[in-house]
Parts: sequence; C-alpha cells; structure tokens
Amino acid sequence: MPAPKRIQVIIAFAALYLIWGSTFLGIRFAIETIPPFLMAGARFMLAGVIMYAIAWSQGIGKSSWANWLTSLIIGACLLLAGNGGVTISEEHIESGLAAVVVAIVPIYIVLMGWATGMAPRPTPIVWLALAGGFVGVGILFGPALQFHSTGRNPAIGISILLVSTFIWSAGSLYSRVAKHAASPFLTAAQQMICGGLLLLLSGIVTGELPHFHHSSISMLSLASFIYLVLIGAVVGYTAYIWLLRHCEPAKVATYAYVNPIVAVLLGTLFAGETLTVRTLVAAGLIIGSVALVITAQQLQARVEPPISAALEPAD
Repeated sequence: MPAPKRIQVIIAFAALYLIWGSTFLGIRFAIETIPPFLMAGARFMLAGVIMYAIAWSQGIGKSSWANWLTSLIIGACLLLAGNGGVTISEEHIESGLAAVVVAIVPIYIVLMGWATGMAPRPTPIVWLALAGGFVGVGILFGPALQFHSTGRNPAIGISILLVSTFIWSAGSLYSRVAKHAASPFLTAAQQMICGGLLLLLSGIVTGELPHFHHSSISMLSLASFIYLVLIGAVVGYTAYIWLLRHCEPAKVATYAYVNPIVAVLLGTLFAGETLTVRTLVAAGLIIGSVALVITAQQLQARVEPPISAALEPAD
C-alpha cells in the first residue's frame, strides 16, 4: 500500500476532529423538532444502508449470520446505549457539556480492560490521570444537582451519559475480540443498521411515534439530520477507517480529547451555550487526563482503539 501524502493525512484528521466534534451540536439542533430515539435510529439506518450499498457495489457485501449477531450486540452497546444516551442527554444538558462527559470513554476502557484481563494494570501515572478524570466529572456533577426552573435537569443528563459511556466502552472492548466481517466498512454498515433498528424500536416503545409529525420538523432540524447522516456518520467514519490504515492507532485516538474542545466552542458560538469557569476547569481535567492516558498507551504500544462505527460521539 503506497504511503499517503501529508496533505491527505492532514485533511483526514481535520475531518475527524471537526466533523465528530460538530455532531454534538448537530444532535442538539436535530432533536429540537424530531423525537430523539427516532432521529438517532433513522440517522444510523440511513447511514448504514448507504455504507452497505457501497460495500455491496465493491463486491464485499456478503456476511455470515454470526457476523450479523456480533453487529447486533455491538450496535446495541455502542449505538443504542452509547449514541442513544448522548441524544437523550442533550434534552437535559448542553451539547458542549455532553461532549466533555463522553470524553471519559478512554478512561472507562482502561479500567475495564484491566479488570477483564484484556490490558495490563495501569501504571502510577495512568492511575493519576484516571483520578483526575473522575474529579473533573465530580466538578461537573456538583452544580447539576441544583434545581433548574427551565425544566431541564443536568443531573439526569450527566447520569445518563455516565451509564451510556460505560456501556459504550464495554461494547468497544467486546468489539476487539469479536469476529467481524472481513471488511471494516461492511462491519460499520452492519453495526449502523442493527443499532439503527434498535433505536427506532426504542422510539416506538417509548411512545415517540405519536408525537412525531413531519410537518413540525424545522429546516434547522432537517438540515442537521442530513448533516449527521451524510457527514457525521458516512464521511466521518470513512476518515476514521482510512486513518487507522495509514497512521498509528494512538495518534488517531487523539480525537477523544480534541472533539470536546470543538464541541464546546461550536456550542458557545452557534447555540448560545454558557461556558463557565467550572466547565473549563472540569474540561481541562477530563481532557488532560484522557490525553495522558492515550500518551501512556502510545508509549507502551499495547492498547489500540476499536475499529467500529461507535467511536463517533457521541456522535
């Protein structure tokens, strides 16, 4: 495989950083007039069908039932619980804050990897980073327990994210040892289709369907939905897969602490979200801790990020 040009790598990283960082704001705008589970389900169903069609056109669309079962499990963990949790949480908290909390995923993965024997015991410097990350979450959670007259409850949103990111991380670890289809693009398509179906079913079960009226969808929500499907899921994931094939996985994993910065800035600039000193301090602790963890992993060259469609914030 020929080495990629430097400009290609730069463009791919820019896409990964900006696109995945922007999906948090896209989700916020999309669920303003589209029920959250139905929005997320339709998003991943459409993206999955598009990617599956591309894989089929290239002659790699065949897969076993075992691979579909694996995709169903991973889709449930990463898309239903993970991305679904992000989507629901943004009914209670700002998009930038959601991105900051989601940044703890690498911290969860380190702890669960060690607990399950899939990764070595964290070094003292990693333990320090893990502690710093959870202190950052605690700083965010404190004021969230206060009552808000707007009807939004930040404590609920953050709690949902802490659980959903835990399940997301468990699914990511499982994806490392599970048997996938030969093509990572086909695997992504299968996970998106399975996860999308589960999200749509969740929307129906939770009673979102009677409240959905296509005539009430705003142009902003519609444009955001299209952006999430075509740019956030298809283009963003393609850039991720391409980078994994041409760059060190630890370098690709830097999206985990760049995306929250992008999300916070976009939320502040375009959605009028408040950027408080408390949020800045907490974000610094969480993002700095994740950066330290990823750097330690890079030095040890032992832990690699999973190749799956789920590593989009939350998208």
